[in-house]
Amino acid sequence: MAPQDRDPLRVGEGCLKVRPMDADVAIVGYGPVGATLANLLGVAGLSVAVIERYSEPYTLPRATHIDGEAMRVLQAAGLAEEVAPTLGLHPRMQFVNAEGRLLLDWRRPTQAGPTGWRDNNRFHQPALEQILRRGLARFSGHKVLVNCELNRVREEDDRVVALYTRSTDGTSGEVHARYLVGCDGANSTVRELIGSALEALGPADRWLVVDVQLGEPVPTLASGTVQICDPARPITSIECVGGRHRWEIKVMPGDDIASFAEPDNVWARLKPWITPQQARIERAVLYTFRAVIAQSWRRGRILLAGDAAHQTPPFLGQGLCAGVRDAANLAWKLHWVLNGLAPQSLLDSYAQEQAPHVRAFIQEAIRIGSIIQETDPRAAARRDEELIERPQMLSSIRPSLGPGLHASWPRPAGTLSQQPILSDGRRMDDAAGLRFVVLGPRDILDGVSQVTREIWQRADALILPDEGQGYLAELGCKWVIVRPDRYILAAATTARELDAASALIPLSQQ
Repeated sequence: MAPQDRDPLRVGEGCLKVRPMDADVAIVGYGPVGATLANLLGVAGLSVAVIERYSEPYTLPRATHIDGEAMRVLQAAGLAEEVAPTLGLHPRMQFVNAEGRLLLDWRRPTQAGPTGWRDNNRFHQPALEQILRRGLARFSGHKVLVNCELNRVREEDDRVVALYTRSTDGTSGEVHARYLVGCDGANSTVRELIGSALEALGPADRWLVVDVQLGEPVPTLASGTVQICDPARPITSIECVGGRHRWEIKVMPGDDIASFAEPDNVWARLKPWITPQQARIERAVLYTFRAVIAQSWRRGRILLAGDAAHQTPPFLGQGLCAGVRDAANLAWKLHWVLNGLAPQSLLDSYAQEQAPHVRAFIQEAIRIGSIIQETDPRAAARRDEELIERPQMLSSIRPSLGPGLHASWPRPAGTLSQQPILSDGRRMDDAAGLRFVVLGPRDILDGVSQVTREIWQRADALILPDEGQGYLAELGCKWVIVRPDRYILAAATTARELDAASALIPLSQQ
């Protein structure tokens, strides 16, 4: 049922309560992950009620990197073409030592990759959030409750009741939804309410993050990202979009935390690169870089996504991307369960798949961070000598999902699919929408059993005979089944194997 505004009810002496509203899914938190999930659910035809603490999106820079997979998710949400012109290129990451000597040069591809999108992009988070929020205007069944604080949740047999208070006038209200997803950030109220503890995967490190708006280009500022691996004080320099630049400066023992982010101290730290006459500080704030993952991502009809479920150090630029991947995995599964296509147990596969996947990214960020953050001078000297004498080639990782729907099928099952261009010129995802896709030669697709044909029909799968042949040859397979979140369910060579793999499509028993 679509959320509707209702007249307020007065309950008790001097207490105003808004009539309950109904939705298929309640989302707590209207940041980029919550807004992406809301858009995907809208594309799927579901109604959403968003409960958001603040009235407007945060106007200052935060995340700065978005990859090709996240752009592909925004494509599924129908928003990538609007986001694309706002992106900047992220061409390289250099690691230099205290003397400025090059230790590593991580060059990034500058053209669209297998996802159909360039894999390394800079963006301005407030601009992205505005696009995501405008996107919700397409869906009449969506309702956004701003200035509302979640107080508690109550699980019932067939729904979740979310109780909130509006900060502007003290009124209280309820959202009744079939499921609730906590996208409410690192200090998640939803995570606390379901009693999910955080597992630490690495150390928590304090850094000063400084964003400046340049008055005009500063030619001496390096392009891309430069990791200054100085044991006396590690520093990261990041070229951002819109004439912005960021520095991340590690807090060291003996620093005065109380004054570290004050403007005079910040400008003193930035003196080697820039002066107050060349830029203005947009933001200077102390952050703790954490590597944590929630031990439980679901309790009944309540789930977690984004920073509520996991937090990563920023050294790979994967924090926002990981949350967007959560939204893609969860959106189609909620769609299938709510429309009766799949049993509720399908939601068990969400954390089974995503938690190991994001853990791999967090561990890689910790590894990269250990190169940057070495503060022991002797260990740093050994690091420098090793990297100079035996240069390393860094590359972006593409971990498989954890064992979930594809667990009984060998690799490439569980890996991200490519997005081939079809013979009519369309990208595969544009043709598919939020559906399963089957690619393969016509003779194999025509050779499957009647049971398989019925599975495809019930799933409303998109069957594409003789499409994506170059991609299939690269996989070394004759056919592939691609899930709605664009991960591979299964791939192999014969019609009989395709019959067996099609049974993995998680349809309810009739």
